[in-house]
Amino acid sequence: MTSITPPPSRIYLFRHAAAQKASSGQKDFDRPLSDDGYAAAEIVAEKAIEKNYRPDLVISSTALRCRQTADAIRRAVSPSTEFRYIDELYNATTDTYLEIISSQVTEDSVMLVGHNPVIEHALEALIGHKALVLALPNGFPTAGLAVIDSTSSGWVLADFVTQ
Repeated sequence: MTSITPPPSRIYLFRHAAAQKASSGQKDFDRPLSDDGYAAAEIVAEKAIEKNYRPDLVISSTALRCRQTADAIRRAVSPSTEFRYIDELYNATTDTYLEIISSQVTEDSVMLVGHNPVIEHALEALIGHKALVLALPNGFPTAGLAVIDSTSSGWVLADFVTQ
C-alpha cells in the first residue's frame, strides 16, 4: 500500500454525482450525469467553496460522469486551479488512487474525482476502517466530498460534504 506524506497536506476525494443508466449499446464509461446528478454536483461544489475548500489541483477520471462532476468544481474555483484528466482512474485500484495523490509533491491540496468502490477504499486506506465506518455508515454517497487533512498522527477526515 502506498503511503502519503505531505505535501499534499489536504486531500479531497470527490465521488462523481449520480449518472444516468446506460442506454442500449452505451458504454459505462460514456454515461452522463442524470439531472439529479448535475444538481447534486453543483450543490456540493458551492458548499465546498463556501467552506473555502479550494484545491490547488483537480485530477479527474476521464469517464464522462467524472468530467461533468469536475466541471462543477471548475465553475466554483479560481481560474488558476489546474485540472488534469487521467484515464487510469477509471477501473483503477486503491493503490493507483493513492499513488496518483502521493506523486503530487508540489501541490498543497489535491482533489481526485473518481469512482466507487475505489474512492471509498482510498478514504479507508487514509483514515482507517473504524473512522470510515463512523463517518460513513452507509458508504460513500454519489456527489460526496471527503476532506482529509494531514496531522502529526496521520490522516483525518476533517469534513464530509454532501448535498
